[in-house]
Amino acid sequence: MSKVLLITGASAGIGAATAKLAAEAGYDLALNYRSDMQGAESIAETAHNLGVRAELFQADVAEPDQIDAMFKAIDARFGRVDALANNAGIVDQGAPVTAFTHARLKRMFDVNVIGAMLVAKEAVIRMQAQGSGAIVNVSSVAARTGSANEYVDYAASKAAIDTFTKGLAEEVANQGIRVNCLRPGITDTAIHAKGGAPDRASQLAHKIPMQRPGTAQEIARAIMFLLSDDASYITGSTLDVSGGR
Repeated sequence: MSKVLLITGASAGIGAATAKLAAEAGYDLALNYRSDMQGAESIAETAHNLGVRAELFQADVAEPDQIDAMFKAIDARFGRVDALANNAGIVDQGAPVTAFTHARLKRMFDVNVIGAMLVAKEAVIRMQAQGSGAIVNVSSVAARTGSANEYVDYAASKAAIDTFTKGLAEEVANQGIRVNCLRPGITDTAIHAKGGAPDRASQLAHKIPMQRPGTAQEIARAIMFLLSDDASYITGSTLDVSGGR
């Protein structure tokens, strides 16, 4: 029986790259997306061409009811969740803290923190019943750097994910479930355009010791390693994939 991997935010960027590598590795895929159905369908088609099963699950992880409905649908279609790439996340327009609004902060934490925690919770419940599982929470090097004058709220939300990972990992370590955190550095994906700076990755390359941004595929390879049996004695850890930054 193929393992089932749930990827949140699977329609583009790191999520899409992870889905492609997972399909190549023989995972069946539960692909979550919020609004980019076309992107998700393209990833599912790629997976099907690689001979694995891929099902789409539309849900906004900022909405608890939609998370519940997604997991009920996954239960009906797959009957299990063996692995989770907890990847869905958002960034807002670059701004100083003095320009933040309550609505901006609420959306940021609803998606990046509360949504991620609730998705992990539902995955853990299923993994506990199975007696095994692996989770990778996608954070960011911004959790260390703070992203002053740009995305302090995003950085703070990712720092919360770092701490959540450590606590959850210790709770379930004796239940056959591993939980790790991956912190990408500056990566060349569309998230920068969503934050109003489409060329940000290349413009900041000089700040990276390796002098270039990472690719979604490089981040995905690290996610797949942490989910794999090659990382069987790794839990509660945070891995920076950041070109040395």
